Amino acid sequence: MDLQGTVSSGLGRAHVFMAQPHYQEQFQKVLGKTAWPGTLNVTVDLDMLSAYIALRQKAGIDTLDAPAEAREAAKNCDVSEYERIRIRGFLRDGVSFGGASAFKGHITNGEDTIECALLIPDLTRHMDVIEVISIHFLRETLGLSDGDRITLSL
Repeated sequence: MDLQGTVSSGLGRAHVFMAQPHYQEQFQKVLGKTAWPGTLNVTVDLDMLSAYIALRQKAGIDTLDAPAEAREAAKNCDVSEYERIRIRGFLRDGVSFGGASAFKGHITNGEDTIECALLIPDLTRHMDVIEVISIHFLRETLGLSDGDRITLSL
């Protein structure tokens, strides 16, 4: 499955979560090494939203905020072959850090391809934004800026 979209800025808070040792231990199992302490946000193209909605549904995320036509089209997207890797949440010093689902893949920008994982947090405000994790600082490694077009492949 390929998902295309546009690089976009997030809220700038991912590093707080990504730097947590509990998450990093789990990301190491997904990526083979610890993850860069941040995410790359990619706004999914509207014509590919149904495939992303199907992944979100596989991850157990409520998709009622998604457009009805995307939810309906997601029923025809077979995502059974993509392994959902569970990232467990935890409680630290009275603060709850939620869980997530990860799907291994790679990101392509031109001729450059890097292994990554699509991360779908259990609690997120984004309905059409994929958070991508990697061992690399993807913006720097791939020379990405907001508005650049990329392809994510599972």
